[in-house]
Amino acid sequence: METNLETSRIGKTEIEVTKIGMGGAPMGRLASNISNDILTYAYSQGIRYFDTAPLYGSGVSEKHYGEFLSTLPRKDFVLSSKVGRLIIPGEEIPFIYSKDAILRSIEESLTRLNLDSLDIVLIHDPDDHYRSAIDEAFPTLANLRDQGIIKAIGAGMNQWEMLAQFAKDADFDCFLIAGRYTLLDHSAIHELMPLCIEKDISLILGGPYNSGILASDLDDASTYFYQPSPPEVIEKAKQLKQVCDRYDVPLKAAAIQFGLMHPSVASTIPGPRSPEEIKDNFAMASLPIDSDLWKELKQENLIDRDCPE
Repeated sequence: METNLETSRIGKTEIEVTKIGMGGAPMGRLASNISNDILTYAYSQGIRYFDTAPLYGSGVSEKHYGEFLSTLPRKDFVLSSKVGRLIIPGEEIPFIYSKDAILRSIEESLTRLNLDSLDIVLIHDPDDHYRSAIDEAFPTLANLRDQGIIKAIGAGMNQWEMLAQFAKDADFDCFLIAGRYTLLDHSAIHELMPLCIEKDISLILGGPYNSGILASDLDDASTYFYQPSPPEVIEKAKQLKQVCDRYDVPLKAAAIQFGLMHPSVASTIPGPRSPEEIKDNFAMASLPIDSDLWKELKQENLIDRDCPE
């Protein structure tokens, strides 16, 4: 049965994304039949925003998405992919942000996706390439947006500082930020998020569970930013869980709802690896949470005092 998911508009565009979307990184590591099962279930539950990238499995994620999404009416879903990493057989995937590379990347993505358009195109991880991203990649994408070939321009990164600079320097519609507005790391709140509200730039949150720890048993096997969790991070997560336990709220529910409470955030995109994980994400996102929980987390100095309640 389809779930009626709330939607949010992306920036000043007419794109509406579901508040819970689907991150495609795990698709790069899964077999085709498993991926199709996950995508079919996600769609049946009302997810209409799907994110992927050439980097995920060297194109495998895009191919899996294409196998499913190409069977649907194009107007029935929103799709984002990324530019800046070209797949060259036998070589490490390089960072290239030139006009020709951007256009080639989009063309190759559409071939893998078996689709004729992307809704949102994100400049992928330009950490060491600010000038080429802003001077070459952005104008190329802006021209495509002006022509109506794409609908929105963004950047996808694991840091907030460069995204804040992008917001000041160019007319972006959205940013995908991974791991920098979560229960464990809310470093984006003081500069990036107010800028996004001021300039009508929507945020899409990747990694709401900080690559696993906030959905784990909080032991030494947990991961934080895709590395083994440091002891101090595990300790903070345990302190968060202690407060959540007092309100009979799973830590995972607090984690997925925390990001969606901020007015700059349009969607959060966990990367499910099974239909069961999607079902659990929905359950956690819809669980009632007393606002006193957030107040107590602030009193315990576990989240920033500027975080919405």
